[in-house]
Amino acid sequence: ADIAVYASGNARPTGGAGAVAMLVGPNAPLALERGMRGTHMEHVYDFYKPDLSSEYPVVDGRLSIQCYLTAMDKCYQRFSSQPKGRLTLEDIDFACFHSPFTRLVQKSYARLMLNDFLLESSPPDMSSGKYAGLESFLGRKLEKTVFDKDVEKAFLKASKAMYDERVAPATLLGTQVGNMYTASLYGSLASLLALEKSEHLAGKRIAMFSYGSGLASSMYSFDVSSDVAVVSKLTASLSHLPAKLKSRTTVPPQKFAEMMKLREETHHLAPYEPAASVDLLYPGTYYLESIDDKHRRQYARTASANRLENGTH
Repeated sequence: ADIAVYASGNARPTGGAGAVAMLVGPNAPLALERGMRGTHMEHVYDFYKPDLSSEYPVVDGRLSIQCYLTAMDKCYQRFSSQPKGRLTLEDIDFACFHSPFTRLVQKSYARLMLNDFLLESSPPDMSSGKYAGLESFLGRKLEKTVFDKDVEKAFLKASKAMYDERVAPATLLGTQVGNMYTASLYGSLASLLALEKSEHLAGKRIAMFSYGSGLASSMYSFDVSSDVAVVSKLTASLSHLPAKLKSRTTVPPQKFAEMMKLREETHHLAPYEPAASVDLLYPGTYYLESIDDKHRRQYARTASANRLENGTH
């Protein structure tokens, strides 16, 4: 669970919040593939919070994107290097990404295709198919292409059909909610399971790319059960997501700015009692009721749907 908030400026609209809970155990509909993992870590100040009196991070936007894409390159190269031969995007049925903003996800998938293109053991066929017209990019150094707009544009176009089929369904929450930091990747997985038909998921591989600034990153994969009935139980449990998103309350940007200003002014404030109405919260939501002078927090809960139906509060 996490909250992504930013100071006023061009990063603020990308912010969001989310939480994901999962059951882990035997006979699961999604199973981690053993040996299918690539990890990369570095010490770098791309995004950090040095001022504990503020929720807002210090972000070097260009460096952060460079770190994300470079880490993904290294994770993918390790993930795809298998004893029986190198995997390619053709071996990945669906892909989920940590999603600071959705456009970066699309660029990331295009970059995985670039990796495949440059790492082919023999020159790829460019007379037809997905690599058609890309011959001018042969021999490029991968590390020199992070901000190469010609490369980016060409591989966004080349990978679009595969992206629309294998990645786009996983961007529902990232698009509708924004960045959720630690919940982002599993929000992508929840999106995919909510939108994709269980018969299309059964027996397939889902690649996962996790990233945290500072930085630490991993790519790994899930093997989806081949039993459609088992998968259907999982997808049914998430089928409410699109309707839940549509039921949200919309406020104008100015109202949101006022809410953020209040959040700034009350950060670490004690004693404190929030004055906002709880009428718009979902049934059964826990909310902050008060903070005393020793910073002890008291929570309350709105009436749940079941309790409301029974006429109790």
